[in-house]
Amino acid sequence: MCWETVLVLGVSLGSSAVYAVLSIIEKLTRPVPLSQQTTAMNQSATPGRPWLDLAYQLAGIVLPLVAVALALYLLNHIRRPAVDVRAGHFVGLDRREPGRDLLRGLGLAAVIGIPGLAFYFLAKAIGINTQVSAANLEPVWWSAPVLVLAAVENALLEEVIMVGYLFTRWRQTGWSWPLVIGLSALIRGSYHLYQGFGGFAGNIVMGLVLGLVFVRTRRVMPLVVCHALLDTVAFVGYSVLRARGVSI
Repeated sequence: MCWETVLVLGVSLGSSAVYAVLSIIEKLTRPVPLSQQTTAMNQSATPGRPWLDLAYQLAGIVLPLVAVALALYLLNHIRRPAVDVRAGHFVGLDRREPGRDLLRGLGLAAVIGIPGLAFYFLAKAIGINTQVSAANLEPVWWSAPVLVLAAVENALLEEVIMVGYLFTRWRQTGWSWPLVIGLSALIRGSYHLYQGFGGFAGNIVMGLVLGLVFVRTRRVMPLVVCHALLDTVAFVGYSVLRARGVSI
């Protein structure tokens, strides 16, 4: 069961963690201080060719979700956690409680997002984080919808795999809740290292909070709502501010 989780991580967020570690090493070995460097996200793949760029963006959104489908498939077909219960239902990735999921997600987004933004500015000020340029698509009609889709994709990928899938599998292995929550949060932080040590620490805290919420509610959907809202505000908000000449 542990090897199964290693393989799932290897084709998804585990490989992202490896590249993030390499990225922070590369940034630290530059002659420029970390706080004076920029990390660009959501970039155009083919500038000047919007329809081809759109195809690239959509492929980059859809293909990572294969790992989400794989994780749910494995939960359904190998040591299913509960008899006659689908994996999505078991981990709370369903529409049974839409109102409560939305309210919990909104609350979590506020609890995590407001202090998180303050911590980002602090991390930059003390030199442990890069300037994060969250949206760099060309100003075309589909840029905002694509950024929203990218936010939803990030939310599904991270919360289903890092919480719903890994928590279930590691508990089936016999691991304690503190170990499960802590290790998942550490991995979450590690694949954000490309942003700097502020992104690393901030996402560990986010992982701990979301992990505790899942243990209490056994529902991934509020975490997906929270994560999607945070990324949507970051991506679309940054894009709007950038278009108006505001630098953050």
